[in-house]
This record gives sequence, C-alpha cells and structure tokens, in this order.
Amino acid sequence: MKVFRLIERHVEEVLLVIILSTMVIAIFLQIVMRFVLGTSLGWSEELARYSFIYLVFIGVSYGVKQEKHIRIDTILSFLNEKKQVILSFIVYSLFLLFSIFIIVYGGAMSIEIFRIGQVTPGLGIKMGYVYMAAPLGMVLTSLRISQKMKAEFQHYLHARPYTLNEKRNHHEVHNEQ
Repeated sequence: MKVFRLIERHVEEVLLVIILSTMVIAIFLQIVMRFVLGTSLGWSEELARYSFIYLVFIGVSYGVKQEKHIRIDTILSFLNEKKQVILSFIVYSLFLLFSIFIIVYGGAMSIEIFRIGQVTPGLGIKMGYVYMAAPLGMVLTSLRISQKMKAEFQHYLHARPYTLNEKRNHHEVHNEQ
C-alpha cells in the first residue's frame, strides 16, 4: 500500500525527470559527437524530439496535479465560495471530457499506426509508441482531474457563504495579509 501511494504521489515527477534527462543526454551526446569527433548520431535528434512529446503530455498531468495551468480567476472573485466550487467542477468536467476524447481518438490512431507497422527512421522503433504519448498522458491527466473533482465535491459539501460578521480563524486572517 505504501509503495502504491508513493508511486501515485510522484509518478509524474519521476517520469518527467527520466524523460528530461534522456533528452538532455541525447542532445549532449550529439553536440559532443559533432564538435569533438566531427561526426553525428543519426538517432539523437529523433530521441530528443520524441522525449519532448512525452514530456509535454506528462507535463499536462503534472500541471493538473499542481494546479499550475493558466486560468482566468477574475470571474471567481465575483462568486461566493460555493459558486466558485461549482464553476471549478464544471471546468474540471470539461477538461475531463477533453482528456477522454484524446484517450479514445489518440488511442485509436496509435492502434492504427501499430497496425500499419510504421517505424521511426533513426531509432527503428514502432511509430505507434510515439503516438501513444497523447493517450497515455491523458490517462494520467484524467486520473488527476478525477482526484481534483473529488476534492472539489468534498469542498462543496463543506463550503458555506462568507459573511462580514463571521469570526474567522487566525489562519484565514494571516493568509489574507
């Protein structure tokens, strides 16, 4: 159980570090080969490109987990706490639908590419693995969105409108300053 929780908490970070390291090493090797040895590697640019693709799609999941995606919160400032939670739930629902769309259609495209048997020119791997970046990233994203939606729902159950005469605890007052 502890291992599963550890994986669940850090899966994006570990994958992002591994993929970014792979990308940096591939580019570094290409630079060394080209400028020091006067030759080049045929596969390093391709590996860096495909690593970047995976980095982007896993980064979407990490962004959801950390709540770092760009959003406009001007509308939220005009809403009370319960309505803010409802709006967040709606936004997460739309994002989840988009993720599921990418999983379904990206997965179908990947399967079709596997069926065709196309391989990458430099690495010689099946191109379907490259196309799997989108659906795999969106599976992680969907899991993170589901976690956020659950948290929003639990927050909604406990949210209540704020009134000016209400006594607030020290933590809330401190955060406003």
